[in-house]
Amino acid sequence: MAIERETVENLLKLTKPRWKTSITKVEPNKIITRGYPQEDLIGNISFPEMVYLLLKGELPHENEAKMLEAVLVSFCDHGVTPPSTQVARIMASTGAPLNSCVSGGISSFGKYHAGALERSMCLLQKIIKENVDFNNPKTSHNDLKNLALTTVEHYLENGKKIPGFGHRFHHKDPRPGKLIETAKKYGCFGIHTELVVSIENLLLEMKGIRMNIDGANAGILSDMDFNWRFGTGIFMIGRVPALISHIHEEKSDETPFRKFVEVEDVYFHEFDSINHDLNKNEL
Repeated sequence: MAIERETVENLLKLTKPRWKTSITKVEPNKIITRGYPQEDLIGNISFPEMVYLLLKGELPHENEAKMLEAVLVSFCDHGVTPPSTQVARIMASTGAPLNSCVSGGISSFGKYHAGALERSMCLLQKIIKENVDFNNPKTSHNDLKNLALTTVEHYLENGKKIPGFGHRFHHKDPRPGKLIETAKKYGCFGIHTELVVSIENLLLEMKGIRMNIDGANAGILSDMDFNWRFGTGIFMIGRVPALISHIHEEKSDETPFRKFVEVEDVYFHEFDSINHDLNKNEL
C-alpha cells in the first residue's frame, strides 16, 4: 500500500531535541528547584541541605543534614600529599587561570585517588543487597560478621585490597572514628556502616589494617541511601574548596614555575637493549 506524501513528510520531519529534567525548571523570572522556588531556599537552608536536595530530590531531616555536613567537612583537605593537589598547584605555578587549575586537580581523580569511596560504596551496597532481606529486618550481628568474614577471605585469597581500608600515610586515619561517632549521634549508623566496622575488626586482627575515611563514609552514605554512583561527586564537593585554597596559596606565596627537582637529580635510564644507533634502513 502506498504511503501518503504527508505521512512521509511527517516521518522525515526534523524536530528540535528537547532536554528532559526533574531537577530545576527555569521560566522568565522564576527558578524552581526540586519543587521549591530558589528565592525561598536562599537564607533558609544550608549548603549541605541544598546538596542533599539536588542529589536526592527532597530536603533532608535535620540530623541527615548535619551528617552530610560532617561527611563533606571530613573530605576538606589532606595537605599537598594527594596527586590532585599537586597537579593543581603545579598548574597554578605556570600562571594557568583558577578554573583550569581546579579542573586539572579534579581530572586527576581516578582509581587510586578519590575513587575508593565510590568503589567501597558499590561493594557494601552489593553485599547487603544480595545477602540481606529487608522485609526481615532482624539481621543479627553474627550475620554481618559472617558476611564480613566471607568478604575479607575473598579479597585476601585473591591478593586484593578492600576499598576503604588502609592508608598510605596513616596507620590509623584520625577521621573515621569521629565519623562513626557522629553517625551514631545523628541516627545514621546502619547496616552498611556496621558491616564496615565488622570488616575492620577482622582486618585489624588479621593484617593490622584499619578503615580509612572512604570506608567510614561509604558505610554512612550508604545508610543514608545515597547511590554509590554519587560517591566521587560527593568527594569532589568536599575537596574543591581545598583545591581553590591551595591554588591561591601557590599563586600568592610561591615563585612562579615551581621546580620540584634539580636536573642533576633526574635519573636517566640507559636503554642498552632497546636503543640502537639509527642506520640508513631506520631513517
